[in-house]
Amino acid sequence: MTRIAVIVGSVRPGRYSRQVADWVYAEAAGRTDADFEIVDLADHPLPHLDEPVPASAGSYANEHTRAWSRRIAAFDGFVFVTPEYNHSTTGVLKNAIDYLYAEWNNKAAGFVGYGVVGAARAVEHLRLIAAEVQLATVRSQVALSFYTDFEGFTTLTPGEHQFEALRTTLDQVIAWSDALSGLRK
Repeated sequence: MTRIAVIVGSVRPGRYSRQVADWVYAEAAGRTDADFEIVDLADHPLPHLDEPVPASAGSYANEHTRAWSRRIAAFDGFVFVTPEYNHSTTGVLKNAIDYLYAEWNNKAAGFVGYGVVGAARAVEHLRLIAAEVQLATVRSQVALSFYTDFEGFTTLTPGEHQFEALRTTLDQVIAWSDALSGLRK
């Protein structure tokens, strides 16, 4: 069965990322075409990149990197949940991606962003980062706005169109993850 990680891309106190990731997971959990699991970066505290050699060498000096490697290697695709901070994604998510290389290769990625403009700029930056680690990003994405998809700017209440965007994103991530499986072998 195809395994997809829903990566919670913020560890900030009071974050909305977990609320959004839980929504993604709740919608995905009923599917029969893939297994989904939440991977919360708060559960994987990685110091600022501290490996002495580039990740592309695949030689990890630190146990926290080896543990992160095992965790990410177990998945066929990813849905990244990201806020937008200063027109980009979070430093902790960028750092977590930078720690590895081969573990991301030839897998699919989709994005669920949230913020004032749906984290559009954060997702655009993540697409560039993903390309460098050979993650194939799907076209569809979810862009949740604080103005229309959060009651009182705090409680996630996505409109029906967001559910459809999420279904399409999940469909594409699963299809691409399956299609890329031959390259991962």
